[in-house]
Amino acid sequence: MDQLTTFLKTSYTAYHAVENSAKILLQEGFTRLFEHEPWNLKEGGKYFVIRGGCSLVAFTTGKGSNFKIIASHADSPALKLKENPVMKSDGMIKCNVEKYGGSILYSFFDRPLRFAGRVVKEENGALVAHNYVSDYRVVIPSVAIHMNREVNDKFSPNVQVDLLPLAALGDCTTQMLLGDCVSYDLFAVCDEESFESGKNGEFLSSPRVDNLTSVLASVNAITSKDVSGVCIVAIFDNEEIGSQTRQGAGGDLLASVIDRIARFQKMSDEQRLCALSSSLLISLDNAHAVHPNHPEKSDPTNRTLLGGGVVIKTHAEKSYTTDALTSSAVKTVFRRANVKYQTFFNRSDIKSGGTLGALSLGQVCVPSVDMGIAQLAMHSAVETFAKEDFIQLQTGLAAFFASNVRIIDDAVLF
Repeated sequence: MDQLTTFLKTSYTAYHAVENSAKILLQEGFTRLFEHEPWNLKEGGKYFVIRGGCSLVAFTTGKGSNFKIIASHADSPALKLKENPVMKSDGMIKCNVEKYGGSILYSFFDRPLRFAGRVVKEENGALVAHNYVSDYRVVIPSVAIHMNREVNDKFSPNVQVDLLPLAALGDCTTQMLLGDCVSYDLFAVCDEESFESGKNGEFLSSPRVDNLTSVLASVNAITSKDVSGVCIVAIFDNEEIGSQTRQGAGGDLLASVIDRIARFQKMSDEQRLCALSSSLLISLDNAHAVHPNHPEKSDPTNRTLLGGGVVIKTHAEKSYTTDALTSSAVKTVFRRANVKYQTFFNRSDIKSGGTLGALSLGQVCVPSVDMGIAQLAMHSAVETFAKEDFIQLQTGLAAFFASNVRIIDDAVLF
């Protein structure tokens, strides 16, 4: 778990998650490519490409007539720092922020936060982006119960009023807070340490469990020793705000990488379409576990449990992309690898959340399944999961990349 806790701690934003993923890939012999340069691929090669500093696609060029794809997202709900952020209030400096994604807002009060993301600086006549983490913490203080007697009865935080981080005393400028930069994409993110809980240390609580557990598991899967064929890991930004960006799943990054792989393999357009039709994409994002204090919030016959194994998610109106065929394919791969799995359905009277799976299919239309691990407190500043489920996920994803699974019409072949 040391690798995971370090990854959760240091991957403050999608920029840092991609940087940390790239370090793992480089250590495992992968070569970095660049979109603006020609690609000189070799059979049996291992490569990755980064877009915008916050999305990444890694792939292997083994022999195979289809693609095995795992897609996840590296962003988490946070508070994004606006330009001209300094606001003065009675000798104190607070910072102007706006909401990024669907946070549980009250969970950000009275926790250690840092400003993190990327800054753009002028260097030798060029503008260069650098990842950034502030060397100081900030906090969003609650209003004392003595001044808000109804706080335990009704309190709806206003982002513009209640969620402005306290950053300094006395005079302060943007340059003093953030250093010398031309512009920035910075967020106030939780800086709390991961911690174990439970009698036997079976749970892990941390910021950014959703969805960095998926990111790290997929990176570890593609670097495992038994990978075969053409395997692809796609890590996207901006899932929490809809994915319709250049670096999101709604962009063309995954499609362009597949096109370049197909050209290397000297596939015709017809052959590439045939290969895609027999491929399989795992859309990897976490799922809601049965809550111990509110079990009534979960489906009555599909009880998704902490420690119950990898979760396969299904939805009638296709918020999740899973169907019977793709579910059967993954279940069989997992069963052969002795990986535990379970199923998730929302209660029929509760609106479903979405994942990047459906949006990815708009760019690369292949059979797909939605999966992840079960967790509690999704979109809180700190979330909780069972450590064993992460181990099961890594094992299952490695088995997927080692398999010869493919979908031909209405049949799954191995």
